[in-house]
Amino acid sequence: MATTPGTPAPDAAVPDTSDAATSDTAASSTATSSAATFSTATSSTATSGTAAPNALAAPVADPAAKVAGLLARLTTAEKVAFLHQHQPAVERLGLAAFHTGCEALHGVAWIGRATVFPQAVGLGATWDRDLLRRIGEAVSTEVRAFRQDPVAAQDSGVYEKHKMVSLNVWSPVVNLLRDPRWGRNEEGYSEDSYATAELAIAYCRGLRGDHPTIWRTAPVLKHFLAYNMETERDVVNVQVPARVLYEYELPAFRGPIEAGVAAGVMPGYNLTNGIPNHVHPLLKEALRAWNPELVICSDAQAPSNLVDSEKFFPSHVESHAAALKAGLDSYTDNDANAQPTIDRFTAALERGLITEADIDAAVGRVLALRARTGEFDPEQDPYAGIRADVIASPEHNALAVEAAKSSLVLLKNEGGALPFAQPGSVAVIGHLGTRVLTDWYSGTLPYAVSIADGLRAELGDDAITAVDGADVMVLRAGAATFGPFRHQDWGTSVQCPVPVHTLQSVQNGKYLSLAGEEDIRAEAVAATPDGWFVKELWEFHLADRVAGNGVAQDSVAGGEVVLRSNADHSRKYLRIASDGTLAADAETAQEATRFTVELLTSGVHEAIAAAAGADRAVVVLGNDPHINGRETVDRDGLALPAGQEAILRAVLQANPNTTLVLVSSYPYAVGWAAENVPAILWTSHGGQELGTAVAQALTGAHNPAGRLPQTWYATDADLPAPADYDVIGSGWTYQYSRRDHLYAFGHGLSYTTFEYGDPAVSVRDDGLGAFTITVEVTITNTGSVAGEEVPQLYSRALDASVPTPLRRLQGFERIALAPGESRTVAFEVSGSRLAHWSEEHGALRTEPGGYEFAVGRSSADLAVSAVVKTGV
Repeated sequence: MATTPGTPAPDAAVPDTSDAATSDTAASSTATSSAATFSTATSSTATSGTAAPNALAAPVADPAAKVAGLLARLTTAEKVAFLHQHQPAVERLGLAAFHTGCEALHGVAWIGRATVFPQAVGLGATWDRDLLRRIGEAVSTEVRAFRQDPVAAQDSGVYEKHKMVSLNVWSPVVNLLRDPRWGRNEEGYSEDSYATAELAIAYCRGLRGDHPTIWRTAPVLKHFLAYNMETERDVVNVQVPARVLYEYELPAFRGPIEAGVAAGVMPGYNLTNGIPNHVHPLLKEALRAWNPELVICSDAQAPSNLVDSEKFFPSHVESHAAALKAGLDSYTDNDANAQPTIDRFTAALERGLITEADIDAAVGRVLALRARTGEFDPEQDPYAGIRADVIASPEHNALAVEAAKSSLVLLKNEGGALPFAQPGSVAVIGHLGTRVLTDWYSGTLPYAVSIADGLRAELGDDAITAVDGADVMVLRAGAATFGPFRHQDWGTSVQCPVPVHTLQSVQNGKYLSLAGEEDIRAEAVAATPDGWFVKELWEFHLADRVAGNGVAQDSVAGGEVVLRSNADHSRKYLRIASDGTLAADAETAQEATRFTVELLTSGVHEAIAAAAGADRAVVVLGNDPHINGRETVDRDGLALPAGQEAILRAVLQANPNTTLVLVSSYPYAVGWAAENVPAILWTSHGGQELGTAVAQALTGAHNPAGRLPQTWYATDADLPAPADYDVIGSGWTYQYSRRDHLYAFGHGLSYTTFEYGDPAVSVRDDGLGAFTITVEVTITNTGSVAGEEVPQLYSRALDASVPTPLRRLQGFERIALAPGESRTVAFEVSGSRLAHWSEEHGALRTEPGGYEFAVGRSSADLAVSAVVKTGV
């Protein structure tokens, strides 16, 4: 029977489901990857939070009946309210309040002290499925602890980082790292769709847990579709050719979904081929074809963007109705205020734009997601006993060490410069040498080991000298003096062509930041740059040029300058207030105070003195994840900031025994360093144990074995435009790029050597035209120290009728070998993995002909190969 808003359905018509527990027969921990390649050289290690064997065998009732029963009892008005991210409690049915979303990209974020693992791009550099699964287990266990032991949840201390505790986790990000200038490069795993899918499957499997029906957490993949730039991200229309769509873009999402380890997907802000992603036909045609029960959850404020910024619909009522019809289930809109969403859907229902069946379908999928986590049957939940003692536990901290070490990539090691043979005294030089930085999606560090700290632990306090390498300066205006400050010039971005600067007080170590009511005061009170609006960034403009309405130029020396806040919500200039303090409330440069910048000490001179006085120097350069490359801000190039490059060159001249450590969220075009510096080590921002990992690699206690998850281009001069998603036609990534590459996809060195035996290749006929190719290769550690190798299998079509990849990753495995030890790795590749999209047939097709299979250390260093003929 039909019901009207506010009228409960008759309880007599509802089956009794009080004893029902959750089930999701399509998703279990034993589900295998839909990707057709795997290696037999795998391992599995349990971590905290794994369900006990007796819990795994617990009987569970039909979840469909549970959800159907709830839908029948909920009123239409209650179901409409459930379309918003923040679902209200329904006490008469025993339903607690619920909301989608808990950030868990590389640790639990925004809700207090938690284990912080390396950034996702660093996890991608591990090329280690088992490690990512174990990290996912640890992260989801801590999510459970925050959810079930509320005393552990705390405010982040950053206003915009809302405390979100939910078993529905918004991670991982499976967007491909096509363009290294993308602001959110740090959030993805790889530029390759196969590698991304494999690592996402592993991480999601850890997040999901081992119980056959109850999920430890319910992961949501981000951000569908072709989301890869921040500039005008809510209105940019990304054109994706059909071949790129089916061969490159979709597989990264399809793998985790068909493996049964993803509960949902979040669309991206952009438009793809003229259609906003939040109403895109592929939500149903692709995502729901792979899993009909998949929850599709909007990105923040994206439903309103359909009208407000994209102008794609004339009204919010029509846009919300269209999104619901397209398959969008949960609306993250207007923060916690659900009323606009409720009003829009109520009107859409009254106008006949949607039906109650449409609402039931969406709400039913979200209720099923809740059911999968055991919410409706807590007595059957094997994870219900997890408490706060697991958060940043010794076991998780040890895992953080392993992850940080596994993510290190040795880019260059000329003449055996590393590891240090006889370290002697070491000068650690650079702003990042004494700091452990987090990013927007990091948790609160439980502790931090900087690179200088790590080296002190390895070599002793007396052996280490650490200097910032930053200029120390003061701001003067008449008799008033402010500072002294350590000054960093972080360079420019797409969003800000004027360089941005930080000013760190020498006296208290805090950063000059907007503060006080309405962020009008400017005080040295911030521990680090952070927040959605980064209040610690300042622009320096030559006062005469600005006052004369000329083009603003950057300067910190010579002439008077005015300072302007770079924070989007301010953009005000600094002036000296009547009480002698600094105020950021001047609307124009003419109203601002003119300052003279007085240099007290030179950072370059400090760096030279430290390097000259030590036996060797370690220069630590890179980015701050909150500055010039983050969500909403794209990079405008690949170069290091000029000041950092200057320090490196000066230090190397002062001390030839110099090692460069790059700590960054993305690649750099460091051509001069690659040619002149003896050794270069790269790491992402590696979390709480960054310094332990780097120090052990430098001293030889750890043999680095990470591999680059994306191409490091020699220059950005000939890169395609950021919005150019034609990977094939424009030559993006290792698959199609013929540009100069500084370091290839998959590159990474070791302190030992490995030898590859001749491959053994066989083809198995699977019937109905299907076949599987097996490639076996024996790898031997021919060096004198233990190490890990990452053999990578690539294919190349020899007789293709269309342009195909120069190389295409078909398998990888990370293996540990003692000196002299050999191991055989077997890769299996389904023939379907060799297919390309046929416009004529509207399907993926594998052409007959020759295919080369090559195995080696990177996409550009392939030791052995063999050719297979198919279809003959």
